Amino acid sequence: MRMRIVLIMALSSVLAAGCGGSSASGRPLVVASTNVYGDIAAQLGGGRVTVTSILHDPNADPHLFEPGTRTGLAVAHARLVIANGLGYDAFVDKLVGASPSSSRAEVTIADVLGVHGSDANPHLWYDVPRLPAIAAAIERGLERAAPAGAASFRTRLRRFDTSLAPLDRTVAAIRRAHAGEPVAYTESVPGYLLGAAGLRNVAPAAFTRALEDGSEPPPSAVAQMIDLAQQHRIRVLLYNEQAVSPISARVRDAAERAGVPVVGVTETLPRGATFQGWQLGQAKALQKALAR
Repeated sequence: MRMRIVLIMALSSVLAAGCGGSSASGRPLVVASTNVYGDIAAQLGGGRVTVTSILHDPNADPHLFEPGTRTGLAVAHARLVIANGLGYDAFVDKLVGASPSSSRAEVTIADVLGVHGSDANPHLWYDVPRLPAIAAAIERGLERAAPAGAASFRTRLRRFDTSLAPLDRTVAAIRRAHAGEPVAYTESVPGYLLGAAGLRNVAPAAFTRALEDGSEPPPSAVAQMIDLAQQHRIRVLLYNEQAVSPISARVRDAAERAGVPVVGVTETLPRGATFQGWQLGQAKALQKALAR
């Protein structure tokens, strides 16, 4: 089973939170399941809300996360809770259910986008064409949580949408130059990005599904992945840097030895990065790799 570190966050700011959904600063508290949505909420909310992201460590696995008392307090005091859905952050459902509140707004991105089903790719924040819809849903949630800030939130939403232009241009350029070309990923993390860029993932599902479930892929699937690299049947291998295991490392090493470019991707924002900068950097790395 792949090795990951389970994050137990110390939400110190929440300990000082009072009743009624306010943080220690007096601003409405917004809790996001992951810093992917937390960063967007912070950009849209500005100084009118306090945003806390439960998962923010690059080594944290949402599927293994076990919420503690402080995390429960954060959700209980929140005026807005933002979740991904599709089982990716199921701990949020448990925490919300444990502290029901008629005054708390909730936004589940999978519901916003209409993505359902046990086989759906949960990494919705990689769906570049639908990022404006994700941001708009978060903005609407902020309006419900802090109505007095509505005008500010809408202005910031327009700025956010404009800031996505470099990412949109990069993805469009990849599509123009490389549509239909084969690539492979170790996990489906960048799947929506590849779809938007017109690239074709040829990794065997038996391999990627097993890694995502934390189990060992069948030997035949491992052999297929290695063969894709050794036979140069893929242009790029996209490697989930947050899911390092002996098997995934073996596939990565095979690609590097064969001269196939390897592009690392992550499920959470690196420290100090903005959502737009993070996604643009990964898209540009993919573009550069395809150009080799």
